[in-house]
Amino acid sequence: MDMHSNQLENDLKTLMQTAASRRKMLRWLSAGGAITLLGCGGSDASTASTSAATSSGTTTSTTTGTTTGASSASCNIIPEETAGPYPGDGSNSNAGGIANVLTLSGIVRSDIRSSIAGASGVAAGVPLTIKLQLVNTKSSCASLAGYAIYLWHCDRDGNYSMYSAGVTAENYLRGVQETDSNGNVSFTTIFPGCYDGRMPHVHFEVYPSLTKTSSAINKVKTSQFTFPMTTLNEAYQATGYTNSVRNLSRISYATDNVFSDGTGLQMVSVTGSASMGYVVTLTVGISA
Repeated sequence: MDMHSNQLENDLKTLMQTAASRRKMLRWLSAGGAITLLGCGGSDASTASTSAATSSGTTTSTTTGTTTGASSASCNIIPEETAGPYPGDGSNSNAGGIANVLTLSGIVRSDIRSSIAGASGVAAGVPLTIKLQLVNTKSSCASLAGYAIYLWHCDRDGNYSMYSAGVTAENYLRGVQETDSNGNVSFTTIFPGCYDGRMPHVHFEVYPSLTKTSSAINKVKTSQFTFPMTTLNEAYQATGYTNSVRNLSRISYATDNVFSDGTGLQMVSVTGSASMGYVVTLTVGISA
């Protein structure tokens, strides 16, 4: 019994000392001696979450007439991607020789639905406005003014002007814009179709200035972006996109040869509807 009493007394003393020590620590912390915890930056965590969500084509929310993709406004370099076989930037040839729309008069334009330089075709389809912001990943995503973006994509039938049968004489759905003081450009176009073997996408190249856009030799970035599945399924219910419905059913982001490694930095945010037209936005980060 005496041994047990002594042990109990010792335990009580230890508890009292521990409590006193904790109270002392709390008083010290409240007096401003708190330790700063490092390594909890929200930027990387949110980016990882976004990438995970968008890799499978997931969208964050959908409301009537509006589809919103995962946010891509993070200070990361957009992946380098292939320009594909139909760039029209002077780097390859079509049936008529070197294919270079960048040297044509009128190529610097916002509305790219019609052909230029003597060609008269106009691409039909669901109206689409593309808004890109170019930022510098080396400078905390500061806006890049005075750069140039050349953008192109297929028509609603999945054909590329200048190259595909039936539209080799056309050059629509291709255009160049200079970034403004906030790094922004805007293109008026039509929603691209889905051709067999690829998820729907838009190509673009970044040039250091308008004067450098005459040849692909001067480009500093080539990439592509895509659209949320919710938007694709809705857009392709519109007139003229019947083939896109069938082609889309045979492909996915997971099997696409460009987006299979993720779409976190290449998934646009979307507002609008197929009946009223869509507006898509994307932040494009490059190391400048």
